[in-house]
Amino acid sequence: MLEKYKETAEFIGNIIGETPDFAIVLGSGLGKLRDEVQAVHTLDYKDIPNFPQTTVVGHSGTLIYGLLEGKKVLMMSGRFHYYEGHSMETVTFPFRVFHLLGIKNLILSNACGGVNPNFRVADIMIVTDHINMLPEHPLRGRNIDEFGPRFVDMSEAYNRRMIELAKSVAAKENIDIKEGVYVALSGPTFETPAEYGLVRAIGGDAVGMSTVPEVIVAKHQGMDCFCLSIITDLGGPEIAFSVSHEEVLEAANKAMPNVIKIVKGLVRNY
Repeated sequence: MLEKYKETAEFIGNIIGETPDFAIVLGSGLGKLRDEVQAVHTLDYKDIPNFPQTTVVGHSGTLIYGLLEGKKVLMMSGRFHYYEGHSMETVTFPFRVFHLLGIKNLILSNACGGVNPNFRVADIMIVTDHINMLPEHPLRGRNIDEFGPRFVDMSEAYNRRMIELAKSVAAKENIDIKEGVYVALSGPTFETPAEYGLVRAIGGDAVGMSTVPEVIVAKHQGMDCFCLSIITDLGGPEIAFSVSHEEVLEAANKAMPNVIKIVKGLVRNY
């Protein structure tokens, strides 16, 4: 796999010719953020050696390199999920490549279910911590010392300075922002009311099917991570609302203008 990582990084590096300041990952329904980038290069995943392919509606499958607020960014429009049948090695493949490209800062976004009773659909939550309940760990197996240590410190999985800066941007823009703990489950089913209740009972504010493997691998490599979660549905033991992927995309679309403001402000000032 190390050789594949290096081959992919060399391919992308030869095209962009410089080191991006940020890698940005767009979650379900959050593709409009890519329109904010002054694109210099756009690559379809299928044209990148060894790169996985996305199969989910709302994930376009393109890698965009360009400028956002004067900073060089490499943006993934479409991510990979464990529930698609990918191994964790495949899910986190791009993040190994990001490290080999010299990228130090990672901004992620996702669509997720809210279990905090104070949350509403289309709220934006800054992830302050996570709980990993996925059945496979992305660092399981032989450690590649070239990337990082065998045992990884996760005491600050989400960079505190980036969090405070994003909160400052939100305050200036009069955006109501939430903070909370993200719990990762495998999916692809949305949670039952009892499962939503379990997530709340163990200390979660929101639940989703992505993000945590990427953050673990990024921290293994010493990257600074930040994540925005869009609350696209609500659940709990006393709530039995139905939810569909189309409704998730609709809620993400409603939150997009404020997501764009926060991400642009963070990139501009960090």
